[in-house]
Amino acid sequence: MKVGFIGLGRMGQAMAARVLGGGHELVVYNRTRAKCADLEKTGAKVATSLAEACKGREAVISMVTDDKALLDVVNEGVVPGLPKGAIHVAMGTHSVAVLRDIAALHDKAGQLLVAAPVLGRPEAAAAGQVGVVAAGPKDAVAKLAPVFSLIGRRTFDAGVKPEGASAVKLANNMVLGCAIEAMGEGFSLIRKYGVEPATFFEVMTDGLFAAPAYKVYGNIIAKELYHQAGFTTTLGLKDANLLVAAALAASVPLPSLSVYRDRLISAVANGEAEQDWSVIARVQARAAGIE
Repeated sequence: MKVGFIGLGRMGQAMAARVLGGGHELVVYNRTRAKCADLEKTGAKVATSLAEACKGREAVISMVTDDKALLDVVNEGVVPGLPKGAIHVAMGTHSVAVLRDIAALHDKAGQLLVAAPVLGRPEAAAAGQVGVVAAGPKDAVAKLAPVFSLIGRRTFDAGVKPEGASAVKLANNMVLGCAIEAMGEGFSLIRKYGVEPATFFEVMTDGLFAAPAYKVYGNIIAKELYHQAGFTTTLGLKDANLLVAAALAASVPLPSLSVYRDRLISAVANGEAEQDWSVIARVQARAAGIE
């Protein structure tokens, strides 16, 4: 398949490498061209503009940070550059509202939109082990199956409306964030009683919580590896704010979100915006008088 890829942060580079390694004809674009270097060395073509990255492509994947960046990609690149009938795959985490807006723009241009945010950290993306949450026209999602199978271990069907994928991704992030918050509270309690964090980590992950989320983030909290950011506090807060908007629009109360979001805000206020979002466990420790 002729694929374009826009947005080469840590996740984007890992995902684009998977697509290229699967034998697809890949054109990449990033505003900072240096981030294209490794992919260019392994066979990807580098576009000089957003529109060029979309020209002649059957599908173009965007993996950008926020809604503003997505709108720039759509208005400057996808709408003017992508052929009619081709697919834009929005794989970043975006608001329900912006996905509705760009779906209308694509429809007017005769293009298709599939939202397909991913579940997992950069190391999982590099191994092709993220989850892909896909929503959009059934035929378009089916056509993308070979690409999704390279990027992720499984594709989850979130329906035919692209905003459905956003709702699933945001809800998943909230549940994970609240789990990290709860772990932070647990670690604070045992530390107050002089217990080593490694012991509590073993208790959790050897029993009821022997799942990747608890193993990965429990280990980060126990060893305080917050500077090894796979997903930053800033990005966590961005997604939490998207959740607030989605919940308000649908009149859904999310009381747990308020606690988790407040921890993120506190982390940012304490200069931890670019640390791993699990640093909210340190925020909890400070609240408990632990430094």
